[in-house]
Amino acid sequence: MIRSDLVVRGRRVVRAGSVGPAAVHARDGRIVAVTPWNEVPSGVAVVDAGERFLTAGFVDAHVHVNEPGRTDWEGYASATAAAAAGGVTTIVDMPLNGRPPLTEPGAGRARVRALAGVARVDVALWGGVVSADPSALPGLAAFGVAGVKCFLCPSGVEEFPHVDEPALDAALPVLRALGLPLLAHAESPAVLGRAEQALPAGADPRAYATWLASRPAAAEAEAVETLVRLCRRHRAHVHVVHVSGRETLALVAAAKAEGLPVTAETCPHYLAFAAEEIADGATAFKCAPPLRERAHREALRSALDDGTLDLVASDHSPCPPAMKDLAGGDFRKAWGGIAGLQLLLPATLTFARPPAAEPCDVARWLAEAPARLAGLAGRKGTLAPGCDADFAIWSEEGRTVSAGGLFHRHPVTPWAGRRLAGTIHQTWLRGRLVYDAERGFPDHPHGRFLAVSRRPAEPAPN
Repeated sequence: MIRSDLVVRGRRVVRAGSVGPAAVHARDGRIVAVTPWNEVPSGVAVVDAGERFLTAGFVDAHVHVNEPGRTDWEGYASATAAAAAGGVTTIVDMPLNGRPPLTEPGAGRARVRALAGVARVDVALWGGVVSADPSALPGLAAFGVAGVKCFLCPSGVEEFPHVDEPALDAALPVLRALGLPLLAHAESPAVLGRAEQALPAGADPRAYATWLASRPAAAEAEAVETLVRLCRRHRAHVHVVHVSGRETLALVAAAKAEGLPVTAETCPHYLAFAAEEIADGATAFKCAPPLRERAHREALRSALDDGTLDLVASDHSPCPPAMKDLAGGDFRKAWGGIAGLQLLLPATLTFARPPAAEPCDVARWLAEAPARLAGLAGRKGTLAPGCDADFAIWSEEGRTVSAGGLFHRHPVTPWAGRRLAGTIHQTWLRGRLVYDAERGFPDHPHGRFLAVSRRPAEPAPN
């Protein structure tokens, strides 16, 4: 007999690569069984999703929360409210924007204190690599980071310097031994420098073409070539974040075909927007790498289909409106980041494979694969016994994005006014309702810090 205290069921439950009727049984916040739709014990609370889709709660593996230190940009209370409203039950916070950056365990403990009592969803943390000295990495692993992030070009944050190939050459064997992945912002500073020098004198900083020319796709490709070379040398897991260019896709595909542990992600904004459509002065669209031409967008969509790209993450990176220079429209001055955490599902559903992606693909890109990347497989990302009872109940019903309906701290986003398919109706975290489209947030915050424990890898082959 199944002993459960909650059953969430529906006619369109997405699990194990299929969609169909099922009942998901939970006890004490964990899934204990998945049965046919009509197998429900008497006396147990039942939530019926009906004809709406029921998936595991989504995992956003690329979020910039910025707390402590830059909480006026974003914070755990506002970011996790946006996550819950978007069906995201776990975020993985990037290390660089908080003060101090998460490059040692003390900074991690400060973030755990900051999120306690205010986080509406669960939070895991990425650490950072900022020097050629890898001695801090074992301490970060013991603290419970999900992996470490680096920049191959200046990050835009003074406290988080970029690293070069010798620094990564020192870090990767240590990371491999610890079982931690390396996440990399891949743009070559040499290529960026040449592109900057090649800009014509007096290039209009309000022109989107100026910003695009300053960050060519070749910069991403050259940096990924370096990462693949290092991955081949050390057989350490390398993950390329926010892929924007089609040249990069061939490099990632070739590395995978070679059997190297290389994975990659893109973001909804790279799947949706194209450079040809961005007006001069429209700095809400500024991000790095930049939004590229339609040919790149179409290549990214195809790469999701064929598995070259593993997942989609928001790269939610908000800032105070003044830092976007919305009035002046200067792309050179504006902060580079797009706010989209709450819209991860509808934006991906709409633009990954227009007019709408398949629910099984959405579950793979937004839940299963990011949970695996973050070391949370078996706990998050799937509707299976032993996993947390995290659920997103959603439909393909379309809505126009209103900035006033977004819960992140500053409602500046290029998604405002866009018609997107996909509406989140309810979000459940560990068996508790944390968001309802009609009632908002019915409970006090009870998100937790998720310390990740990785299994050390076998020694690399000589």
